[in-house]
Amino acid sequence: MSGLEPDRAPERASQRTRVVPLTGAGVLGGAVVAVVLAALGLVLSRVDLVLLALPLAVSAAWAWASRPPGGTGGPTTGLRVRASPDPEARVVRYGVGVDVDGPPGSAGTDAVHVRVSVLGTTPHDLVVTPAQAADLAGRAPILHSGPQLLLRLQHRLLGQDAAWFTAPARELDVEQVVTPRAVPVASLALPQRLQGLTGNHQSARPGDGGDFRDVHPFAPGDRLRRIDWRATARRARLADELFVRRTSALADATVVLVLDTRDDVGENVEDWTGHTADGQGVTSLDLAREAAASLATAYAASGDRVGVQDLASQARVVQPGGGARHRDRVVRAVTLSRPSGSRFARLRPPVVPPGALVYVFSTFLDDEAPRMATLWRAGGHRVVAVDVLPAPRTGGLQPHERVAFRLVALEREERMSALQASGVELLRWQEAPATVERAVALRTLARAGRGPR
Repeated sequence: MSGLEPDRAPERASQRTRVVPLTGAGVLGGAVVAVVLAALGLVLSRVDLVLLALPLAVSAAWAWASRPPGGTGGPTTGLRVRASPDPEARVVRYGVGVDVDGPPGSAGTDAVHVRVSVLGTTPHDLVVTPAQAADLAGRAPILHSGPQLLLRLQHRLLGQDAAWFTAPARELDVEQVVTPRAVPVASLALPQRLQGLTGNHQSARPGDGGDFRDVHPFAPGDRLRRIDWRATARRARLADELFVRRTSALADATVVLVLDTRDDVGENVEDWTGHTADGQGVTSLDLAREAAASLATAYAASGDRVGVQDLASQARVVQPGGGARHRDRVVRAVTLSRPSGSRFARLRPPVVPPGALVYVFSTFLDDEAPRMATLWRAGGHRVVAVDVLPAPRTGGLQPHERVAFRLVALEREERMSALQASGVELLRWQEAPATVERAVALRTLARAGRGPR
């Protein structure tokens, strides 16, 4: 579900911070105990209590004296981060370097406390020496595709025996756009009518490059090398009558990928009240990005033209085109899609080229995406509704929430049935365990539209 950007460049981030030393709680506690013991010794005339308070007072005084100064003379730290997402292992490998510059004459820094946080996971704390902090390495899971926060780091310095410490430095966020994984697609559906003049698909019109079509009387414009002398000898009734072998022309398909980015729902039904799905588990936009990137890559490899539309924004449009550079442009547009939370209703569907095959990627939890798909189908396009709703988990729902979820599920089933009744074909895109069912569904879609166009 995750990968690198097309440039394969790791994300780098750095910051320089001047930290403010604070006195440790142990030093303050020792000083308070020393004062109390000394006061009791004076009041009770007990020398042993005064002698007992003496080492505590000396220790507190030494810790206070060795405490580095604040302000411009205080210690500074530099934090460097390099993160490289791994598309196969679904993890981000990162390297962290903390450079500590202590003030002259101070006791120095005894340890560095580094906290690494990833969205949806428990923060990981490390306490290492300054030498070890200069070169740390680790890895964290990649939760989703698209624009996201990969890492959040925070650090602070600890003095000898924790006599002093610094307030945590400001957080450093490492953000990157993680492209979805493009899975192989062996079977591709085609539009009802091919409009292109070149390509890899058989069309209904005569031309060059395709399979044998028929034998036809010679007409102006036919090439002499296509004359079939055997057919002419059998069929010709006149001396000047000739017959030629005609083949079908090859054409390319026009495919438009329509993303419904108005919301993003995850596997946990309890989180469906918001527009985004944070934390663990696959989300609807994760599946939509993966499905759109996979289909765009497969159609581009077949020489077809691919474009992108977004139901949540009129500005996110990539017109259909072909070639490797255009494929990267389409995948980039799909990768940058993020939930907008917009719930506006369109008066008419976005304009798509005549005869295009339209894929609509949505959860179909409301009527907007089905309405657009029905309008495109009524306009003569072949429309495939791609269901990207993750398998819902209802374990933590209350009884009334379960009833509400059942009502939402029933309404969704009615929308899907109405789509099928209007001629829209359905495709469910799920995670890896359902790859066999998905391959069968894609093959069925490809066979349903087989034949010259």
